Amino acid sequence: MQWNLRLRAAERGIWKSAELRRMLAEAGLEISAGKMSSWWAGTPPTMRLEELDVLCAVLECTPNDLMTPEPDKVAARCPRNTDAANGNGGNGDGDPNGNGGGTPPAVTPRLGKPRSTPPL
Repeated sequence: MQWNLRLRAAERGIWKSAELRRMLAEAGLEISAGKMSSWWAGTPPTMRLEELDVLCAVLECTPNDLMTPEPDKVAARCPRNTDAANGNGGNGDGDPNGNGGGTPPAVTPRLGKPRSTPPL
């Protein structure tokens, strides 16, 4: 997700994070300076829905205005199909698990290989 907080704030004439933090406090959302800094400086790793709700109310926007999906980044995180890369076309040729190459291999139990006991 692309985080557009600074752009949306600028559209409302808000140029400093302290000003937005004050406005959020006036709307009933008290957040720390550190949290405000993380929201202002980049994409927050987490955000509570009630925080998002107040933020949208203060900026007079919707969550869609604050966040833009980036499907290319999601696709880049997905593992590539090795069969297709090797020219097998994903039809199961060369797949030792016989599962067509499109799904991960089945998990097999380790019979005769018990787990070690934890340290005492």
